Amino acid sequence: MITLIYQYKLRPNKQQEEEIKDILDVCKSVYNYALRERKDWLSSRKSPINSCSIICEYIIPADAPYPDYNVQAKNLTIAKKNNPRLKSVNAQVLQQTLKTLDRAFSEMKSLGKGFPRFKKRLRSFVFPAMLKNCLGNNKIKLPQLGWIKLRQSRLYPENMVAKQARIVKKASGYYLMVSFQSSESVPDNPVGKTSLGIDAGIESFIATSTGKLIKSPKFLLSKQRELKLLQRRFKHKTKGSSNWLKLQNKIARLHETIANTRRDWHFKLAHKLCDLADNIFVEDINFISWSRGIVRKQSLDSGIGQFINQILPFVCWKRGKYYAKVDKDYTSQECPLCGYIQRKKLSERIHNCSHCGYQINRDIAAAKIIRKRELKAVGHTVNENACGDGLAGVEFNLFDLLPS
Repeated sequence: MITLIYQYKLRPNKQQEEEIKDILDVCKSVYNYALRERKDWLSSRKSPINSCSIICEYIIPADAPYPDYNVQAKNLTIAKKNNPRLKSVNAQVLQQTLKTLDRAFSEMKSLGKGFPRFKKRLRSFVFPAMLKNCLGNNKIKLPQLGWIKLRQSRLYPENMVAKQARIVKKASGYYLMVSFQSSESVPDNPVGKTSLGIDAGIESFIATSTGKLIKSPKFLLSKQRELKLLQRRFKHKTKGSSNWLKLQNKIARLHETIANTRRDWHFKLAHKLCDLADNIFVEDINFISWSRGIVRKQSLDSGIGQFINQILPFVCWKRGKYYAKVDKDYTSQECPLCGYIQRKKLSERIHNCSHCGYQINRDIAAAKIIRKRELKAVGHTVNENACGDGLAGVEFNLFDLLPS
C-alpha cells in the first residue's frame, strides 16, 4: 500500500476561518481536560494505602477505571449530548484529539519521556474520513466546513483515493495536508550498479565517496541579524497588544521562511545525489545526540538529521534508488586504502595513515569506508581508485549544477 501526503494552502472565507478557529479551541479544551483527568487518576494512586498526604489528596473512587482512550471516548459521546460547544464540532475530530493524547502517553511509557504538557494552543486537527467526490479544481469538500478553496500548487495523484485531511495553522495562513492511498504494493528498490557513500560532516554538510565536499548555506545565521532586531523590539511591547501580536507574527513568518528555504535546498540536493548513483549509503547516526553536542548550532541550522533520515530516503524511494544505513563505528578512524584503524582527534581534519601513508580529507575517507562496508554487505565487490572519480578534497557547490 502506498501513502502520499500532499500539502496545499487553504483560502477560506471569513466564516470558514472562524469555524476553523473554533474547532482548534474546542480540541484544545478536550485535550487539556482529558490530560487533567488522566493525571488526577494517577495522582490518586500515588499515596500508600494506610496514609495520605498532609497537604492535599486526590480522592477518586477505588473502582474507577483508568481513563484510557476507550473510556474517554465513551464519556465524550455522553458529554456531547448536553454540551452545545462540543456538539458544534465533528465527533471524529474530537476522537482524533483523544487518540493524539493516548499516543503521547504510550510514548511516555515506551520511550521514558515525561508527562505530556497542557496546550496553550493547538495548531492542527484531523478529519479521519473524507467525503465522496471531495476533490475539485482549486477546492476540496471537508466535513463540517463544506467546499473550501485552496491553491492547487500540484495536481492530485492519479489512481489514488483521499483518505484523511489535516488542517494546520502556520504563520503564513492555513494549510491542508491530504493523505492519498493506493492499494497497489511497490517492491523494495533493488541494488543498482553504481554506489555513493555519504558522510555527515562537521566543517561541510556532507562528504561523498567521489571526493565532493558540499557545504550547507547558513539558513539561520543569514537571517540572525534580522531576527535579533525583531526580538529586541518584541521584548518592549505590551503582551497581548496589537503591536505585540504583529511582531509575534513577523517573527513566526521569518522562522517559517528559514524552514522552507532549508527544506527546498534539501530536496534539490537529494535529487542531485540520486542523479550520481543507483545506491545511496549513509551512516546510522543518532542526530538527536548531535543536536546536544559541540556542533549543536551547526547541525540544527543545517538540518542534517531531517535530510539523512527523512528527505533523502523518500527521494531515493521515489526515484527508484537503493538506500541503506551503515554501522557508524570507526568510519572516520579506518583507512579506506589499507583498512588500518588509527585513532584521530576531532580537530584532525586530514586522514594521514601511518601504515600506508595515504592522505585524504577525513570526511571523504569516512564516506569511502561507508560505501565499502555496505557494498560488502549487499554482496558486491569493491573496485575503485583511491582518489575516487574526482579530485579529493575539492569543494562542491550544489547550485553550480542546478539549472539557472
